[in-house]
Amino acid sequence: MKTSRSADVPQIPSAPQPDGDPAGAVALTVLVPVCNEEESIAPLVQRICDALKDFGRRWELVVVDDGSTDGTLTNLRREFARAELDLHIIEFQRNFGKAAALQAGIDAARGELIVMLDGDLQNDPDDIPAMVRTLEERDLDLLCGWRKARQDGLVLRLIPSWIANRLIRRVTGVHIHDYGCGLKLYRAAIIKQIRILGGMHRFIPAWVASVVPTSRIGEMVVRHHPRQFGESKYGILRTFRVFLDLLSVLFFMRFRQRPGHFFGSIGLAFGGLSSLMFLHLAWVKFILGEAIGTRPMLIVAVMLFLASIQTITTGILAEMLARLRTDDTNYIIRTRHMRET
Repeated sequence: MKTSRSADVPQIPSAPQPDGDPAGAVALTVLVPVCNEEESIAPLVQRICDALKDFGRRWELVVVDDGSTDGTLTNLRREFARAELDLHIIEFQRNFGKAAALQAGIDAARGELIVMLDGDLQNDPDDIPAMVRTLEERDLDLLCGWRKARQDGLVLRLIPSWIANRLIRRVTGVHIHDYGCGLKLYRAAIIKQIRILGGMHRFIPAWVASVVPTSRIGEMVVRHHPRQFGESKYGILRTFRVFLDLLSVLFFMRFRQRPGHFFGSIGLAFGGLSSLMFLHLAWVKFILGEAIGTRPMLIVAVMLFLASIQTITTGILAEMLARLRTDDTNYIIRTRHMRET
């Protein structure tokens, strides 16, 4: 990918490294996806810098501009003027969604830990140092924020979120109170093992549970603030999308490595049922001597037999596809903006 270094961006030396850190070693990556958040950029970066000024280890800020059409990118580029900030901006060619933005940031992150937070100022960067301490003390791979005192509307946000969280916990078996909280802290070595596709950013704890025990996934209460600028990107219709995505998560968690078992089980059930119907019809035809040509059961038995063959064949094809290497990249980067060194 090409690197853009605009003439209007001051050429400032790279941020200093704290004593004791190996050259090039980044302890923490702060990852923020943004889309049309021009008013939030300056206060957000300031709060992140204030929160981590006494962190004591090298950290970087990776911001992914997910196809903003306002002044978000311009305001982001102004932040290169902060001499203490190791900033990396990824500009998408168009809007690809939050999941793609998070994946691009994960791919670019250099830190041993990756903390994600939203760019709307509702998450509080002051919680980050405490989350790092908690994750290390409890030896976790993922620490999720829990917006216990959430500052959102009751009908459009809180009730749908409560329903979705309860449903996700029950289906995935990962007991996190707040799947929708954007503030999460990961070990980079773990989160880089999975790919966040489609709208699957809501189910990251479930995906992480596919590579580590659930005992290494925890949560802590974090602060949550009312939205100050712009409008929410989510609405009541998100609940229906969550339900559909949850079906995909359930399938991939249980049958990703053996899709033939899923389709094969359905095919065998259909085949078994059709066999019983054919046996009954054979008894009626050849033992009792009754006509079966006009019986609805004959049509149902034939349809179930055909469905059995189709689902078993689908399972075989799914097994073959599961063994193929695929390109999971779900975004296109227009430009990477970095400070001149």
